[in-house]
Amino acid sequence: MHAPDTVTNEAAAAPQPLPFLRRRVVRAALYAVLAAMLLGMVTWRFLPYYQYTSLDEAIAKKRVVVGMSREQVLKSWGSPYKIEVTYTDSGIRRELWVFEDWIDSSTVKHRYLYFEESALVGGWY
Repeated sequence: MHAPDTVTNEAAAAPQPLPFLRRRVVRAALYAVLAAMLLGMVTWRFLPYYQYTSLDEAIAKKRVVVGMSREQVLKSWGSPYKIEVTYTDSGIRRELWVFEDWIDSSTVKHRYLYFEESALVGGWY
């Protein structure tokens, strides 16, 4: 008589397939996608620097580019609706400029720009 816990069939001795994420092809595909995303993020970060030949060209097209001064942004977009000023622990002056664009009487679109020590460092709109 056999003990109920012992397995005597040959299928139990066969190697088990690897889990899906441990397969070489799947890992290679995931690493390729992550590398492409990283390359895209780095390229997207520096793309505005190379899109315009000069900051005057960006101003003429009503665009803002990281590295612009306050005066250049004012020439390009005009005056902001609101400016919020804060200071970091190390004394760096940070400004948040909020621009409002009224689409119609009930819809407003906001654009935000961030300055550190009078240089544009980022924003979204």
